[in-house]
Amino acid sequence: MRFENILADINGFGRFQVMIIVISFIGRFTLPCHFMLNNFISAVPAHHCDISSLDDGGIFGNLSEAEKLVVGIPLQDDGTPSSCQMFAKPQYHLLFNSSNTTELPTVSCQNGWVYDNTTFKSTLTSQWDLVCDSKGKNKVTATIFFIGVMFGAVTFGSLSDRFGRRKTLLGSYVSAMLFAFTSAFSTTYGMFAVLRFFTGFCITGIIIVSAVLSVEWVDVEHRKLVAVVDSLSWTFGMICFAAIAYFVNDWRWLIVCVTSPLIVALITWRWMPESARWLIANGKLEQAQMYLTKCAEINQREKFITTLKTETLSTIVVTEKRDRSYSYIDLIRTSKMRKMAMKTGVLWFCVATTFYGISFNLTGFGLNIYLAQFAYASIELPAKLAVYYLLDKVGRRSTEVGALLLAGLCLAINIVVPKDMSVVRSVVAVIGKGFSSASFTTVVLYSTELYPTVVRQNGMGYNSFMARFGVAVAPLILLLDDIWKELPQVVLCSIALLGGIVARMLSETRNRCLPETIEDVEQKYSQQTLTGEKIQSAHE
Repeated sequence: MRFENILADINGFGRFQVMIIVISFIGRFTLPCHFMLNNFISAVPAHHCDISSLDDGGIFGNLSEAEKLVVGIPLQDDGTPSSCQMFAKPQYHLLFNSSNTTELPTVSCQNGWVYDNTTFKSTLTSQWDLVCDSKGKNKVTATIFFIGVMFGAVTFGSLSDRFGRRKTLLGSYVSAMLFAFTSAFSTTYGMFAVLRFFTGFCITGIIIVSAVLSVEWVDVEHRKLVAVVDSLSWTFGMICFAAIAYFVNDWRWLIVCVTSPLIVALITWRWMPESARWLIANGKLEQAQMYLTKCAEINQREKFITTLKTETLSTIVVTEKRDRSYSYIDLIRTSKMRKMAMKTGVLWFCVATTFYGISFNLTGFGLNIYLAQFAYASIELPAKLAVYYLLDKVGRRSTEVGALLLAGLCLAINIVVPKDMSVVRSVVAVIGKGFSSASFTTVVLYSTELYPTVVRQNGMGYNSFMARFGVAVAPLILLLDDIWKELPQVVLCSIALLGGIVARMLSETRNRCLPETIEDVEQKYSQQTLTGEKIQSAHE
């Protein structure tokens, strides 16, 4: 007997499953906000040296602010005041003769900087002067967060397979909320960086645990719906984040605002069930029976409760020893699992690097930072609705391959489009973001269906680790524009194309039962198609 046979009896997509999706939706809302947070809290306002030290008791104090800038700050090639240099002494003659100032003696900023607070009331940049010689700290803030996410993915993936989805989800909720709130009250940059690392480490558990838990409770027919709805929670969060960031322009309060939904998620966790698949795979048959009975009651299938006996459940997993712990070693212990893990790991790296490489470049195409965030988020809605249609029409593999290749094409187009055609470049970038979003939506469901239940969370933890490694690399790729302006686009385009090639090597999972054991994968059980309708008719 397969678990899908039991789901067919008690309704594989009823009120019980809707409850799980809604609870997951609440918890996942805060994730895109934190992932995109660095675009706003680390924004660099217009700034120049604080030239108050130039007031030598002469006429300097009687000058207007504009005149002080003229005599105190040298101009850059584009005619704007220098951000990192000031004149050693006031150059009063510049008020009457704006001749070449390149020969005049300058020094680095002596008393800090003055920031333009028109757009942002406060950012990390203005809080701790992360500009000029310290601008590297500003750039590395996002990388620190995603390194935490990377290692958290591995940790929470293992914890979830060892201790269960439900307990691990609670731990992720509580720890992420505590570290995030604490980081908002950091007194030094070092303290903030450490707390931001642990925020990323803990928050990643919400991603991988909720995604797997949702998929493991639904039937074959509705897996794609669950995956798309989970992904839409990300889109909804990103759209709302653009508005939140617009109205909350202080970095401390912005962190507090985007973390607050976790309080609601923590309250609703009490109604989140454990994965019956995981309980059965780990020999916890009585608990599995309890949750399946609750599912039957909520879905109004009480007549099937009598069939949910532990003897029946014990026949679902018979080919591998229960009650043994699985680890990441099991992903490479056998040949087919090893090859699949290698391919999915590379694929997740390529998908994440492409997606975030585009997402982090909010100011690279001439759009207002808030408008760019909103446009990048809004394009995900039609992209994910298209994915819902394509997953069954053309399959998981073809959808993944097509989305990555088209994202790569958009990146290639912007390499050759002139810089002065900002409207065209912005439109192409937004469309490319849509395709990259479609690839991310697909790969989550695709990978969940490829890995067996006994190591599914370990597999997703490993894949998430590879993805977050890609995310950590993405900001560094954008720094390559110092070498050649188009080099970041070339690198991201190449990575997207590589991802499409690797995705083509994976097997299709459309209309196939989830594998339960490693033996299922090795025997290619997953290649035996069994639609929800066939399961229902076979059982009847």
